[in-house]
Amino acid sequence: MQLHINTYGTYVHVRDQLFEVRRKLETGEIEKKPYSAQKVTHIIMTTGTSLSTDAIRLAMQNNVDIIFVEQDGDPIGRVWHSKLGSTTKIRKAQLEASLSAVGVRWIKSWLLTKMDNQLSFVKDLKKHRPQHADFLNDKLTRVEALCVSVNTLDAGRVADIAETLRGLEGTAGRLYFETLSHVLPTEYRFQGRSSRPARDAFNAFLNYAYGILYSKTEKSLIIAGIDPYVGFLHRDDYNQLSMVYDFIEPYRIYADEVVFRLFSGKKVNKAHTSPLANRNGEPGATLNAEGKALLVTAFNTFMDNDPIRHRGRNLCRSHIMQLDAHQFANSLIEP
Repeated sequence: MQLHINTYGTYVHVRDQLFEVRRKLETGEIEKKPYSAQKVTHIIMTTGTSLSTDAIRLAMQNNVDIIFVEQDGDPIGRVWHSKLGSTTKIRKAQLEASLSAVGVRWIKSWLLTKMDNQLSFVKDLKKHRPQHADFLNDKLTRVEALCVSVNTLDAGRVADIAETLRGLEGTAGRLYFETLSHVLPTEYRFQGRSSRPARDAFNAFLNYAYGILYSKTEKSLIIAGIDPYVGFLHRDDYNQLSMVYDFIEPYRIYADEVVFRLFSGKKVNKAHTSPLANRNGEPGATLNAEGKALLVTAFNTFMDNDPIRHRGRNLCRSHIMQLDAHQFANSLIEP
């Protein structure tokens, strides 16, 4: 179970060794809901909410991840148990890999998996949209050619091919999102990716979904012993979660699919977003409480309640991410 605390003024504390969530209703009454610490896996706190130190202690005792996010879903920080099993050996190997051909192999694998997921998603969309077949086939052919280009790149370290990789990935992403927009109902179409703020409702939903996914990715890496700050492709700027941005690539499709389903199924309306202008005064959009509730419910169901086949087993997507993180960590220290 995940607790998403996003209503302004909501307070989480401990009562009888349970998490108790308090919020003031419009009637003036105080609503109180208890949750078992053994059943909660994450507490996600949006700005404008609060929790007690006793709640933090109870969370740490039960290995409950606490994540703090902005109103738009971008993660601010997190609290986790001090005894999670990361090892010096793994982190040393991770740093060495970032400067060798090992990093090249991994980053190519993650990017190719991401692009292959995008191709598979578009192919699935094509099955039910024969009227768009010519448009979709053209995009598929162009992205497939970009996959070949990524696959044929070779170097002794990622830095030698980083700009080329980013260019190929960026072009594939542009073609992919053009495709998604093209097959959406007319009222939901958008002009490419945008963030901070999103220029439209689709990007507002997608940005928030990616924010949730970033947090899940970071936790998976930390539990596996991987340093989330030492990346292979993304630059190691100050306080940048470079490995999170690298490792997340194959799983972005999870966010894409959830958001696309909400829009193609016409589950989203104007009541789910609020206007927001950027620094230049240009119009944008952000999710409000109703939009967040809609997305979070759909995303959590997709991640935790809809198992898929993975390595011969039926696993939920959250478990797949954790399993893959452990496999990555083990591969770094295997002789």
